[in-house]
Amino acid sequence: MAITDRPGAPAAGRRRVLRVRFTTIAAAVFVLVTLACRLWILEPVAVQSDSMEPTVKAGSLVFVFKPGPELSGVHSGDLVVFPSPVDGTPLIKRVVAVGGQQIEVQDAVLYVDSSPVDEPFVDLATIDGTYYPRTDVPDGTVFVMGDNRERSIDSRDYGPVSLEDIDGLVLGAKP
Repeated sequence: MAITDRPGAPAAGRRRVLRVRFTTIAAAVFVLVTLACRLWILEPVAVQSDSMEPTVKAGSLVFVFKPGPELSGVHSGDLVVFPSPVDGTPLIKRVVAVGGQQIEVQDAVLYVDSSPVDEPFVDLATIDGTYYPRTDVPDGTVFVMGDNRERSIDSRDYGPVSLEDIDGLVLGAKP
């Protein structure tokens, strides 16, 4: 008696083939959804610099919500990711002012529209005596600074960042 001559053998074989096809299709869909999420929604980024310490430490992994700027806008206090104007590598910085605002730094204290900004995550003792002249932030741009002001290369060096250049918002990084 051949294997296919046993009662129920063809039905069991069909179920096995259907199960294998279903598993293969489910795995392919999972991989495609994961890639789509990675490309267009949520991207992990390894932090290589200490310019955002103590909020984000070098060696940390953060998640960038790519549609964030389009969905909720970009606001003061947001951590954003954008390509470095110098070499194109991804940078993470804090938005300290948006278009239409005016910033300046007096004796290490950040002022936005002539009001001091409370920044408990910035160690003022390490940057005591630091000044940055009063600067208007153009519409369509943001002024960004690292939380580790002593070690950060930011808008004080390369100017405001265009909203179009922002790749996404960093999720869950709170001081």
